[in-house]
Amino acid sequence: MDNSYVSLISTNPQDVKVSSTLEKSTGKKHLTDNNPETCWTSRQGPGQYIHLTFEKPAIPNRITIIFQGGFVGTKCRVEVSESSDRPEWQTWTYIHPEDVNRRQIFDLITHRDGLPGEGVQSMKLVFEESSDFYGRITIYELKIEGLLALL
Repeated sequence: MDNSYVSLISTNPQDVKVSSTLEKSTGKKHLTDNNPETCWTSRQGPGQYIHLTFEKPAIPNRITIIFQGGFVGTKCRVEVSESSDRPEWQTWTYIHPEDVNRRQIFDLITHRDGLPGEGVQSMKLVFEESSDFYGRITIYELKIEGLLALL
């Protein structure tokens, strides 16, 4: 692992948005609380997403995620935007998590093509497919690491 990467996820709860939450006990705050006992669970339906706003323009290099097996986003579209105020989303890449309960790491460094050179302000993970029949997603840990863009 490259120790020069920094966490890009803001500690400000307003910088994390989700498509839905099943109930209060599984809310979005649990995505980034670093507590392995808590999780975010979406409601049912296709197209569940997590929208992250970075504090400064950044170049994401790695996504680390722990799902609950059986509730995995098995096809995830990674979208980015140079703006955080009015994002204009562009598809950057896809990741394909396995239907397992363990930490999965996706290295984005090979997907630099299509990433704005000045970095991005926002990232959206759109779960196009789920291992759950009803389309629910459950995540215990989410980390986005990378580099702060040089302006």
